[in-house]
Amino acid sequence: MERVQALFGIFVIFALAWLLSENRRAARPSAALIAIGLQIALAGLLLYVPWVKAALLLVNDAILALQAATEAGTSLVFGYLGGAVLPFEEPYPGAAYILAFRGLPLVILVSALAALLLYWGLMQRVVRGFALLLERSLGVGGPVGFIASANVFFGMVEAPLFARGYLERLDRGELFMVMTAGMATIAGTVLALYVAILGPVLPNAAGHLVTASLISAPAALAIAAVMVPREGPPTPGRIEVISDANSSMDAVVRGTQSGLKIFLSILAMLLVMIGLVHLVDAALGLLPDVASAPLSLGRVFGWVFSPLVWLIGIPWEEAVEAGRLMGLKTALNELVAYLELAKLPEEALSERSRLIMTYALCGFANFGSLGIMIAGLAALAPERRTEIAGLGLKSIVSGTLATLSTGAVVGLF
Repeated sequence: MERVQALFGIFVIFALAWLLSENRRAARPSAALIAIGLQIALAGLLLYVPWVKAALLLVNDAILALQAATEAGTSLVFGYLGGAVLPFEEPYPGAAYILAFRGLPLVILVSALAALLLYWGLMQRVVRGFALLLERSLGVGGPVGFIASANVFFGMVEAPLFARGYLERLDRGELFMVMTAGMATIAGTVLALYVAILGPVLPNAAGHLVTASLISAPAALAIAAVMVPREGPPTPGRIEVISDANSSMDAVVRGTQSGLKIFLSILAMLLVMIGLVHLVDAALGLLPDVASAPLSLGRVFGWVFSPLVWLIGIPWEEAVEAGRLMGLKTALNELVAYLELAKLPEEALSERSRLIMTYALCGFANFGSLGIMIAGLAALAPERRTEIAGLGLKSIVSGTLATLSTGAVVGLF
């Protein structure tokens, strides 16, 4: 029954995209059907083909190795705050774990490693292969296919940097594809951080998060094509990515500096977002109780998003809790949502529901990311600043629909 529910949900999600379309007559149903088929095929390949599953397990092991390497550095720099031997006994397991000193520094190491792989030319080959798949299956142009693929590894602002010369030439529909792809995926720099958060409660967390971003990419392009149809033929072009670094060491230095900026941004964002939630909850707590309990932002989000998460295969009795996570992710960010998911007691969500929500939450579609995207794209294409800002809120909707469809696809399996 839940699989039928998820299958029904996939088509409802694309139907919602069509209802929100700027030009319903120009929207191509074939793009949606191809994207659904590609999502299901990728999910089957990544989740069930033995050698692919083994490769994803190796990815998970590699990230665990990165975590261990990061902790070696944080232990030296921060002492017991960073994971070194404690000079006292923990009152309970995990009491000494401080996210800022042990979890978040992983972003810096991953950023340095990504810059090194880019300098060596390895990252480009992976991105180009996935871009060709998107271009040939969904009929998108070379710049759009490359940016959508690069989003999975680099992020919503860094990926368009590689194609800055093409951004002015993309039509409105293609520009919206780029924005939606950025909202529906996560960057490799934060992937390892989320693996560290979810690893204790989700086996092979890295494999699942990589799979989620890969599956969401075709959904993002198809949903964007339905909501803002392309007006003409796809913009052609082949993008060649060349690292700015002069040597391997220079690449490491540049990547480290970039990672430090991301690290500080995440720290500040978490501090402010959690504080704002606390303030809103305090204000809502002044209102009369509803259903014998005080109002909170989490409860309101749970009610609003419950029908959507039910559509992707979450049982109704778990939909309020799952909807709360989806709401936190949209209003705040996916990091807060994953932290909440990792803290949930076992009885709150079933193992299947946790897995579905891991996929559904795997994207940057939130209001914080919107500001980052608009600022980044407007800097790269200043002549289209007004158009980018006008498509901003719509890209949050399309990105959310894309990740929900990914959750529904996983619900089928």
